[in-house]
Amino acid sequence: MKRKLNNIKVKNAQPHSDGKPKKHVDGGGLYLLVKTKGKYWRYNYRFMKMEKTLAFGVYPAVSLKEARIQHEKARELLDRNIDPSLHKQIQKGSLSDDANSFEAVALEWFAGWKDLNSKAHTKRIFARLEKDIFPWLGDRPMMDIEPPEILILLRRIQARGALETAHRVLQSLGQIFRYGVATGRAKRDKTVDLKGALPPYRKRHFPAITTPKDIGHLMRVIDDYRGSLVVRCAFRLSPLVMLRPNELAGAEWSEIDFDAEIWTIPVKRMKGSKTVKEDNLTTHIIPLSRQAIAILKEIHPLTGRFQHVFTGARNRRKPMNASSVNMALRRLGYQGVMTAHSFRTMASTMLNEMGYSPDAIEKQLHHKDSNRIRAVYNRAQYLEERRLLLQQWADYLDTLKNGADVMQINEI
Repeated sequence: MKRKLNNIKVKNAQPHSDGKPKKHVDGGGLYLLVKTKGKYWRYNYRFMKMEKTLAFGVYPAVSLKEARIQHEKARELLDRNIDPSLHKQIQKGSLSDDANSFEAVALEWFAGWKDLNSKAHTKRIFARLEKDIFPWLGDRPMMDIEPPEILILLRRIQARGALETAHRVLQSLGQIFRYGVATGRAKRDKTVDLKGALPPYRKRHFPAITTPKDIGHLMRVIDDYRGSLVVRCAFRLSPLVMLRPNELAGAEWSEIDFDAEIWTIPVKRMKGSKTVKEDNLTTHIIPLSRQAIAILKEIHPLTGRFQHVFTGARNRRKPMNASSVNMALRRLGYQGVMTAHSFRTMASTMLNEMGYSPDAIEKQLHHKDSNRIRAVYNRAQYLEERRLLLQQWADYLDTLKNGADVMQINEI
């Protein structure tokens, strides 16, 4: 990144001739805001699709060198999906002018909660806080918020046709209120009084193709897809690894071991990572079939020097949009028939019908095992079985792609 300021320019920087504040840009969002009464270091950035500004101090108390050091630290936090402003507030112990406000308690809860969950999930929760909750309850003292206020907020969400989101917001509100009780800033969880206040919603199931002939046609369509190499490789890998779209899109090269032919994903990137961490499982291991390895080796020359396997179209420092495979399926005419998540359903349905071990399939899908001791045991027990399962599944997909219409029998 080319810097534009130097010590002389900073020292001589002036506001506009009419006295209005003037920005003197250094680069990467860092600038010196010069007013008639002083010079202030500021950093503009985006977090959770929102424009934010972070203050680094006043010149000359904070020099150009020091401002750049703080700027680089803030950029490093962003790369780790941490909001620099929130991080600064936590470090100072001053999350809000009023530590008893709902927003202050919620941000404090979020700071401790986010490390136990995947990046994608924490993004969704933070977005709901800022969009659906803080504008109406953020400034209110937590102790003063009553159930009718919460219900109005929830019905506002419901009114836009987002009933499921309303239920999830209510769940988050309950967690925040319970944290407020634990830290002495609320008497009780007010969301308990709203049980049954919202209409129930039925969880949608992902549509999926589960007949050999249709799967074969889909595999040929995927092979013929003419999008970017990044999306093409992610598209072709999706049926082979049985991962959720966010987990696949966030793949990092440090997780791939070509020699051992495995993909080791930290639990923080997985759905339900909090539960897994409690089970003392730190990773989810994906044995890689020959076909999967070939796809990863094909894209390595393009993205291997970056952190992510599937890099963003506009920013190579970011991962590919998790909806990219879904968009590819829609462009190919599969809307309402198949989604990126449906590859999991497709594999699970077919492999169970073909006689493979249900336990091995569940482990590969990374579904929770209610028995924690067995969960740890099964993780190692089924690794080699899953390796053979995924290789035979990849071979079976190739058979269908080449025009066969057969049901392979389990050879494990």
